[in-house]
Amino acid sequence: MQPFSYAKVSSQERAIATIEQDKTAVFIAGGTDLLGLMKDGVQTAKKLIDINSLPLADIEFQNNGVSIGAISRMSDVAFHPQVQECYPVISQALLQSASPQLRNMATVGGNLLQRVRCGYFRDPVFPCNKRTPGIGCAAITGHNRMHAIFGASEHCIAVHPSDLAVALTALDAIICIQSVEKSRRISIHDFYLLPGETPEIETVLQSGELIVAIEIPNFASKSHYLKVRDRASYEFALVSVAIALEVEEDIIKSARIAFGGVAPKPWRGWETEEFIKGKPINLATFTAAAEVAIKEAKPQTHNEFKIELIKRALIRALSNS
Repeated sequence: MQPFSYAKVSSQERAIATIEQDKTAVFIAGGTDLLGLMKDGVQTAKKLIDINSLPLADIEFQNNGVSIGAISRMSDVAFHPQVQECYPVISQALLQSASPQLRNMATVGGNLLQRVRCGYFRDPVFPCNKRTPGIGCAAITGHNRMHAIFGASEHCIAVHPSDLAVALTALDAIICIQSVEKSRRISIHDFYLLPGETPEIETVLQSGELIVAIEIPNFASKSHYLKVRDRASYEFALVSVAIALEVEEDIIKSARIAFGGVAPKPWRGWETEEFIKGKPINLATFTAAAEVAIKEAKPQTHNEFKIELIKRALIRALSNS
């Protein structure tokens, strides 16, 4: 692990200005992903700017939704009574993320920015276009059981690891970003980028910008998060499904559906949502919706099983919503 300096800041303006002036510096809050990447030699930083003293940990409910500060701890959000009542999909996603110890340290902003869990990316021995552009993707011809079946490119097939991001995608969350000169509010759908020819660029976040909050509008009367994984705890998703529904007299008035573990970004099921709109809540509707959900799937050599897994997970998630 390369040596680095450390500075703790007490103002948002100073934190952002420091990063803007020094391109070798990075923000750190929980550090649960960043420090691992630095130890593995995948990411380098000559200076860590500790933002834990910034006033960005509030969870504020308003008439039109909730605002969650970017350095709110995952466990605090997951166990917040109003979050559990109004947005169960968020609580469920967080409680199925990592271990209790990591949830107590990790922040929601950091969770959204965590890097992919592709073994070829995490090990500098192997070529990886995301780590070093232009040297190739070892996963395409390697063991790719955990990799993408939607949205991949010839340059990268890694999947986004965040459970929370999938839940927030189903809720049409807004990412609030601050820089020295301006603030931005970006839909989570636009925040993450598909790999295309530039897999090293994962989000629209620019140098010197800091995520300060996540805003979530009121929408669903029913929501649910289902995660399918190899073991029951501390494991990343093979497939996950986040569901947010508006239901009236057993008819689906509107729906938002997002999938995890299957694409380089949280994968929104736009066609599936449109298909089930106006249909009754029953097994026939859910089964037909599952066929719509997998129409565009393009599996890799070792993960064709994810197609059937998505179908079954969606049916189960809709049945439990």
